[in-house]
Amino acid sequence: MTISADPTPPEDPDQAPAPTSRRELNKAATRQAITDAALALLRTSGPGNFTVEDIADAAGISRRTFFNYFGSTDAALASVTHGFLDNAIQQFKLRPADEPVLQSAQEALMALADPMTVAPLAELFTLTQQSSLMSHSELEAWDHCREQITEVARGRAAATPGAVDELYLRALAGSVISCGKAAMEVWFSRRGADLSPASLAELRHLLIDAMALLGSGFTTGTSPAPSSSASRPS
Repeated sequence: MTISADPTPPEDPDQAPAPTSRRELNKAATRQAITDAALALLRTSGPGNFTVEDIADAAGISRRTFFNYFGSTDAALASVTHGFLDNAIQQFKLRPADEPVLQSAQEALMALADPMTVAPLAELFTLTQQSSLMSHSELEAWDHCREQITEVARGRAAATPGAVDELYLRALAGSVISCGKAAMEVWFSRRGADLSPASLAELRHLLIDAMALLGSGFTTGTSPAPSSSASRPS
């Protein structure tokens, strides 16, 4: 997984974004090194069997530098999913401003055509299900998702005449997260710890279908048939 810098999209769509500074690139590389070290230790040592100092040593940084980026081992592990989320958020921001938020969310997920983009999300979720010690990491990951979705939805609402309804924004973000969790749980019940390309493709389609159900107000009463997901072009 690669986590890249997250430049703010320019107001003029025809204007190219400013190049990322060397300092920002270095910060992104350090953050990635910490994340990679935390995930590697999780795989080899297991949940709860390594410390901040272990992660820092493996990443080649000081303990102080670690805390410049993350507040705990749980936060570092949760950041494994952030690359996927950041890519999805960037796709969301490219959608038309007058498009319904939930439709934008679904289109953003569909734009991530490579099923491997969900691999970090799937791996952390799988590890979480296998150990209760990972529950804090799962909460960190979903909290980050909810905050990012709320922020983007707030920016979309601010561009529309009228007051921003904070209750709507928070309820929307919470609903998106709940649907995302439901998709993950259904996927895990079907596939278990299978992280093959076919399994990841199914997870991606389940996430898309969950957003579609939310957008329709669950009027169908049932989720789309698996065959419809499997036949959807990537």
